[in-house]
Amino acid sequence: MKDFIWNVDTKIMFGKDFLKDLPNEIQKYGDRVLITYGGGSIKTIGLYDKVIKVLKKANIFYKELGGIEPNPRVESAREGVKIVRENDLNFILAIGGGSVIDLSKLIAGATFVDADPWKIVIKEEKIEKALPIGTILTLAATGSEMDAGGVITNPETKQKLGFGSPYTTPKFSILNPETTYSVNERHTAAGVADIMSHTMENYFTLNDGAYLQNRLAEAILKTCIHYGPIALNNPTNYDARANIMWASSWAINGLLNTGKDTNWSVHAMEHELSAFYDLTHGIGLAILTPRFLNHILDDSTVDMIRDFGINVFNIRPTNDKFVDAKKSIGALHEFFEQQMHIPMTLEEVGIDDEHLEEMAKRAATHAGGTIKGVKQLTSEDILEIYKKSLY
Repeated sequence: MKDFIWNVDTKIMFGKDFLKDLPNEIQKYGDRVLITYGGGSIKTIGLYDKVIKVLKKANIFYKELGGIEPNPRVESAREGVKIVRENDLNFILAIGGGSVIDLSKLIAGATFVDADPWKIVIKEEKIEKALPIGTILTLAATGSEMDAGGVITNPETKQKLGFGSPYTTPKFSILNPETTYSVNERHTAAGVADIMSHTMENYFTLNDGAYLQNRLAEAILKTCIHYGPIALNNPTNYDARANIMWASSWAINGLLNTGKDTNWSVHAMEHELSAFYDLTHGIGLAILTPRFLNHILDDSTVDMIRDFGINVFNIRPTNDKFVDAKKSIGALHEFFEQQMHIPMTLEEVGIDDEHLEEMAKRAATHAGGTIKGVKQLTSEDILEIYKKSLY
């Protein structure tokens, strides 16, 4: 295991009754707030009114940026920076899922950069200071409520890229599982797939001696496998929503990749799909992951994939390691398709072979020529995985 430093400064308030503490938490850092949110579901479920009520009672000034897109777009960050500067705001309250929180992180950093926010995403500018951020989570998926990173889309350039800075880690996050009761089946399933993908990107590594991290990863995966179908069948099951929400935070807050080299492979490939087709991120990850595992299965990876099936899906081991590894991959595919009702081909989500070669080349280019994960993937490898995912 490699040396590491792990530090997460986010204060987590997990449960039903922490909204009353929101003003006190905000006032530790500021008193003029930008509220960010997405398509308006927070108004439908009554959360918006509750937040506004507690802010007004505490005489906290606020402005709003609503309508933040899934696969959040850089033009919304530009608008957010404008609102912050025009109103001298000093705190951002992100109410929503990963898209809202990711965009809020970019606004927080871009406010202090004398350049277009996209320059931060493409690494031409660096965040040296950021507005403090708090979050109220309404969708368990990305883990952005407890980490420093985000992913932003630029439709003009057809790019979807990650960025991050220690300065954009949320100061606090309110996690009430009840706020996810209204999440529909598709997005619940996509969220579970996203959590599992984050976990697997950290889990699928070779010879790093990170035994503890891998066992923790398996626990998160088993939690998703157990509670994902329950949340689909009974959306107001508190224990299901709570365990999925907590798994989301721990899948990507840095715990699982401490002491490991984890160059994420499937995310790099999926970002091209959602950049070109605005595909729901978790759906793309679910489609690609089994094909990726099949593609990298060889003598060097067979034990890793076999152990995944034995420890996570309770595959009964045989004397044929490759048969067991194939069963492991099949179990993952079947879970996504049969239990989470996720479409498992690109054709089903409206993607054909028109842009596959271009996307494969861009995925490799954005990764520095090859995707350097558990197995290096060239553009030819990526194209093959895309093709195997079509039907």
